[in-house]
Order: sequence, then structure tokens, then C-alpha cells
Amino acid sequence: MLLPIVMAGGSGSRLWPLSRSLYPKQFISLASDKTMLQETIARLRGIEHQAPVVICNEEHRFIVAEQLRQSNAHHSGIILEPVGRNTAPAIALAALHATQNGEDPLMLVLAADHIIQNDMSFTKAVEKAISPAENGKLVTFGIVPTSPETGYGYIRQGEAACDSSYKVAEFVEKPNLPTAESYFTKGGYYWNSGMFLFKASRFLTELGLHRPDILSACEQAIEGAKQDLDFIRVCENAFTECPEDSVDYAVMEKTKDALVVPMDAGWSDVGSFSALWDVSAKDEAGNVIVGDVVTDQTENSYIYAQNKLVSAVGVENLVIIETKDAVLVANKDKVQDVKNIVNQLKSKGRSECEQHREVYRPWGSHDEIALGSRFQVKHLRVKPGERTALQMHHHRAEHWVVVQGTARVTSDDKSFLVTENESTYIPLGSAHRIENPGKVDLHLIEVRSGTYLEEDDVVRLEEYGVGY
Repeated sequence: MLLPIVMAGGSGSRLWPLSRSLYPKQFISLASDKTMLQETIARLRGIEHQAPVVICNEEHRFIVAEQLRQSNAHHSGIILEPVGRNTAPAIALAALHATQNGEDPLMLVLAADHIIQNDMSFTKAVEKAISPAENGKLVTFGIVPTSPETGYGYIRQGEAACDSSYKVAEFVEKPNLPTAESYFTKGGYYWNSGMFLFKASRFLTELGLHRPDILSACEQAIEGAKQDLDFIRVCENAFTECPEDSVDYAVMEKTKDALVVPMDAGWSDVGSFSALWDVSAKDEAGNVIVGDVVTDQTENSYIYAQNKLVSAVGVENLVIIETKDAVLVANKDKVQDVKNIVNQLKSKGRSECEQHREVYRPWGSHDEIALGSRFQVKHLRVKPGERTALQMHHHRAEHWVVVQGTARVTSDDKSFLVTENESTYIPLGSAHRIENPGKVDLHLIEVRSGTYLEEDDVVRLEEYGVGY
């Protein structure tokens, strides 16, 4: 039975402002009502498999856990990377975790931020890879190209092996357009999908042979791992010392046992808005429309409205993205350069490159509605049975108005209920927290007033998950 390994790291900077470093594209609904992570898990339904292992950045742990909960998806652990070290160390952590109890599963390594339109073709390709993987081969899936794409690396197939698989003759870096056109014309070249199937022990053996430094660091990181609720926290010091490398460079390009299985399943890594436009449903003018959008004489554009009405007149080949706190307008042929805007925002210390206006917490979320001199208004949502940390502020007082549900409020030595259309006042310096004792989401409006309103004016008196 296969053990899926879902890699859910990465920042997705080319899809800004939809994707932010603290809420990247794998956690966003781009092609359906499910997020990309949820789609990746759901895609496994046609394959006999164990509950997947998910690998993610530590700062994304509660997003992963919540999205798995929302889709009723079981898992075999959520491994937290304290720092990003690329795919070879991430897969090594998963393989070491999977073999701890003497088992040696076939690991199906998937990225959480890919779109696959034909689940049946995906399943058939995986099934073809099982036999060679069980026999010790390291199988990668090569995407049958539909165009001379310059944004992907390629795999050149060698001689036939068995069961619709081929020896890997060569991994090729992203080519220029004439080279990509020659690959497309000649055939025998596949896009490098970054998906793999191999025994955990075989991967570890090959990693030890070609990159023993990575294997050693990951072994130490797993040996020092601690279980924390659903999360597996590896030893931070050991993993921080681990060299950074991709699985292609560290293992697949060096092993003599690499095979490629072709996959023709409507695959895309959604690395840009133009790639997203390619795989999305379009209207008769070639426009992809998401949200409240009105167009006139507009063609071949991707227009996304999250919070406001967006209108476009007499334009073509544009990407227009509206979120609660940012707007992007770009030529569809220049969307690879959106990352340059993100870099500018980073250099200026702008929060818009890191997180959305609505910020998710283990207990729910908070969203800034208004900000002015000495006041700030937020919409808070607290999930049933959850609560914020007990805390106090030195520079602000807070007024809370409940608009849905019932809140149990702690303020110093008092604890009391506040129901719909009721309000309460939290004085400056008061120890306080909000709890939702009910069965439905609690929604309240928080009005902050004071001389300093930033999030770092907080003293947590009792930790409970992550405080507000």
C-alpha cells in the first residue's frame, strides 16, 4: 500500500497578491472550491493508500491542520520544517519517519501546489510505476508536453524498461524557446513534474551514497524529533545545519536506477497567472473571470475580484487581481516578473508580501476593517470550542460587540457570557481572553482605541496554541 508524501512548503511569490509567504498558493482555492492541498489529497481517492504524511513550514502548521480537518482527511503525521532546505531533505525526513517502525513503504511523493485535470490518467500512471518501484527503481513522472514550454525542466527518455516506463537518459534544465521547440518536435522529452514513487529504503540508500551529509543531518533531526499534537517537530539545530539541495540534483540525476513513467493528465505547476489562465475555464472572449467582474471589449485576460466590483473596458491580455489590501495589474506576458514586485515590497518592509489582511489563527481569524488615528476596527471569528490566549495590552483598550454566537469573556477575575447584539469593554491593562463555548462560529467586532495599536503590544499570560 502506498504512503503519499505531500510536500506543502514554498511561497508562490509569482501568484502575489493571491499568494503570500504566510498563506501561499497551496492553501488557496484556485481551480475549484477546494484548496490546492485539499485537491492533492482528494486526488488519491482512486489509489489504495495509507493516510498521507504532510511536510510543511512550521509557520503554516495550523493552516495545514485546519484544511485537512475541513476535508475530513486523515493523515499519518504533519512534519514541520523549522527552515526550508529544498526537496531532498524534506523527502529524507519523510522516509526516515516512515521507516522508524521497521516498515519500508512505497512513497508517492507529491507537491501540494499542482493542478491535475484528469485524475484517472494520474491514477493509471501511478499504477504503472508501482511494479518497477517495488523492484528497487526510483520512478519519476514525466509530463507529456502540450507546447514548447520554457518554464519547466525536462526529462529525456532512454531505452524502454518495463510496463510503459523508460530509463532516464538525462535531466535537462529549463531550455530557451528554440531548444524547447526542438524537444517538442522530436518527442521523447517530458516536463519534469517533481512527482516520484520509490521505496523509502531505496531513496535513503541513494541519498547516503550521493549526499551523505544531507542524510546525516536529517537522521539527527529525526532522532531529536518530538510529537506535538498532530505535528512532528524535528530537531531545529540539526535540520538548520542540513545542506540545501533538490531531490533531482541530490539523487535522481546521479542514481543508475532512475526511470520515467509518462503522464498525460492535464498537469500544471501553476507557476504564474498565465499558467493559471491556461488551465481555467474561459468565456467566449477568452477571459477567465473570478468574483464580481464586469467587462466590455475585454479579451484574453485573467480577472479576479475578491472583495470589490472590478470592471475592465477595452483591454486585452491583462492579469487584474483585486484582494482586500492589494491590486495587481500586469501584462499576461510579463507575469513571471511579479516576483520583482514582491522583492520590492520585502525591501520596504511591507506586510502585504507576507500575509493577507485577514490573518488565520488556530482559534479562527481576524480581519482589519478600518484604521485611523488612535482607533482600529477588526472582525474576529472564533471557532466552536476554541479560545485565544490570556493576554493584556499596555497601550490600548478594546470594545467587543458580538454579532453572531455567544462569547465567554474573561476580564481579570471575571468570567461572563456576551450574546448576540451585546457588547463589553476591556480596559487597558486588563488580563483577558475570548472563548467560544457554542456549536457555531462566534463573530464579533473589535474596536481598539489607544496610543499604540500594533500586534506586538501584547503580553501573553497563559499560552494556548497561538495567541491573538
